[in-house]
Amino acid sequence: MIVRVVRLRLRPSKVQDFEIVFKENRRAIEAQPGCHGVELLRDAEDEHVRGTLSRWESQDHLDAYRQSVLFGQVWPLTKTFFEAPAEVWSYEVDEPT
Repeated sequence: MIVRVVRLRLRPSKVQDFEIVFKENRRAIEAQPGCHGVELLRDAEDEHVRGTLSRWESQDHLDAYRQSVLFGQVWPLTKTFFEAPAEVWSYEVDEPT
């Protein structure tokens, strides 16, 4: 499993717009093959920073989503809300022993 964390520094006037876009598209993202959920995170110290945490069955599933029509619609719009470039981390989750 892959866990993907994206940190987004948003323009103050666009935080609410971002949250609306996230809520409007969350279920469609979760319906993508191999997606095991996506969450919206709020930075504990900076009210203009949001994050997303998504879980993917594999890197191939994440890559397929990133090539999808949905991603091609959501990500360009989301980028218009940025105050700074997004920071992105992917982690592999070890199976429990």
